[in-house]
Amino acid sequence: MQDAIVIIPTFNEIENIEAIIRATFSLEKQFHILVVDDNSPDLTALKVKELQEEFKERLFLEVRKEKSGLGTAYIHGFKWCLEKGYEYIFEMDADFSHNPNDLSKLYNACHVDGADMSIGSRYVKGVNVVNWPMSRVLLSYLASKYVRIITGMKIHDTTAGFVCYKRGVLESIDLNKVKFVGYAFQIEMKFKAYLQKYKITEVPVIFTDRTKGESKLSGGIISEAIFGVISMKFKSLFRKR
Repeated sequence: MQDAIVIIPTFNEIENIEAIIRATFSLEKQFHILVVDDNSPDLTALKVKELQEEFKERLFLEVRKEKSGLGTAYIHGFKWCLEKGYEYIFEMDADFSHNPNDLSKLYNACHVDGADMSIGSRYVKGVNVVNWPMSRVLLSYLASKYVRIITGMKIHDTTAGFVCYKRGVLESIDLNKVKFVGYAFQIEMKFKAYLQKYKITEVPVIFTDRTKGESKLSGGIISEAIFGVISMKFKSLFRKR
């Protein structure tokens, strides 16, 4: 059985979805893909269904009734992938901000080098971001610094959304108790793994902002991250999971 699967959450990604799927399937290392679509009005899911005819037993689709947050989309995907028996489960955006060519680097960090969780990191070696305005670069970089200070995690890119988990990490986390749904979801998952002393490795990657489609980042997502981190750290002092 194939051991690795990439979860791609989508909402109105019709301009990107076929290209990202084909790019992933063109890699030397074989990955399966699970698209978790939030009932996109632009018919992203319909395009995936068409592609399933070409990529039988490699491309899978779960369609949810409505848009209900990045975190819940990934939780849905995690549960599906664990049930199907995959050993390495990835998070990746649909918009090419994460380069599919880097999937193998994240896989090798876990499969070969022994990490329990590998992170495609924008900040582990300088600042590797393309096409972002300076204001957004600073916001993201300083947010990661802020999270490091509050949580004590030795991770440079705490908000990264390009991640590989060994299945044991996800199995040890009570996915039904993951609180955050937006930007803070990425922080919470790393923090839960950190509290359980899993080996977390950062792999340097270049993040390129989307050129097609619309960004899903909002002020509410950012504020959830900023204020949620303090609450998360406080609660961790009283329980370790």
